[in-house]
Amino acid sequence: MRRLRGLKLGVVAVAASMALAACGSSGGGGGNSTGAGGGGSTPAGGSSGGGKSVKVGMAYDVGGRGDKSFNDLAAAGLDKAKKDFGVSTKELAATQGESEQAKESRLQLLAQEGYNPIVAVGFAYATAVGKIVPQFPHTHFAIVDDDTNCTGKTAQPNVTCLLFTENQSSFLVGVAAALATKKKNVGFIGGVNEPLIQKFQAGFEAGVKAIDPSIKVQVKYLSQPPDFSGFGDPAKGKTAALGMYNAGADVVYHAAGGSGAGLFDAAKQTGNLAIGVDSDQYQSAPADERSLILTSALKGVDTAVYDFIKSDINGQFKAGSQRFSLKDNGVGYATSNPKIKPFEAKINEFKQKIIDGQITVPTAI
Repeated sequence: MRRLRGLKLGVVAVAASMALAACGSSGGGGGNSTGAGGGGSTPAGGSSGGGKSVKVGMAYDVGGRGDKSFNDLAAAGLDKAKKDFGVSTKELAATQGESEQAKESRLQLLAQEGYNPIVAVGFAYATAVGKIVPQFPHTHFAIVDDDTNCTGKTAQPNVTCLLFTENQSSFLVGVAAALATKKKNVGFIGGVNEPLIQKFQAGFEAGVKAIDPSIKVQVKYLSQPPDFSGFGDPAKGKTAALGMYNAGADVVYHAAGGSGAGLFDAAKQTGNLAIGVDSDQYQSAPADERSLILTSALKGVDTAVYDFIKSDINGQFKAGSQRFSLKDNGVGYATSNPKIKPFEAKINEFKQKIIDGQITVPTAI
């Protein structure tokens, strides 16, 4: 299992990617090609001996570059690879309510244009990856947050699946929420009601209950599959958060991508606490919201994407699943906000118990 380097890349590079958001693609599946060189792709199993002739494709989930969360972590990993290896890049983004065919066409376009490797950001690409990759056996693909194309009869020889134990990091911020609440009432907002996001909920609830089983946990999902708009609708996020705060919650955690901006706005409006996800959202939040973002559940998508690209450039592509956990520092919690300091010792105590196997965090609700 590959060790992620302390989740340090995301704190700085995600903030930097905010400034570059206008340069990336957004919305309607359009692209942005940047970087040095425009040479051909590296064949499967081959090595370019460097990045100058490598073209890296990135297919974002809804929200794309600039979502200040999941997609921006992937963008940060791509930006670092471009800086370190001189690769050229093309970035395409999903749109709200798009068809499965749109996802397939996006991946197909990147492959046809010689981008290799290609990174699909998010489980929503699982079906599209399964249909497109057999057409391009000499192109390497990675998909974040889904292992359909890396296991059993559906495993593909040219796909790497980048997976994370989000339930573990969610457990830690659940502990934080339970220690911080003064009303014994907290909330969880999920972007889309599906198994991956339910894993965040399961971990969060377990962390809360580990501190005090009597604490109430409110739960709200913003959309139901196949509607994935819950990952990119700040207005829905704000409405859900205000509903929880008005119902007595004083700490709310989101796993809702770009919709989390609505949570932070609601926290500012009501003076309550919020918990971010994936990146250290305290770092990327406006100054008037930072003090209210108690912590964030961290997920090293940035480093996983960067390491995937690096390995491919060096001729070390490996198909199959790669899973990152607390044990290898692939997930964690943020400590940027001074308000988390009084709770760190207790959170770290639980962190070590998880690493040592004394606590098994649930993965389903």
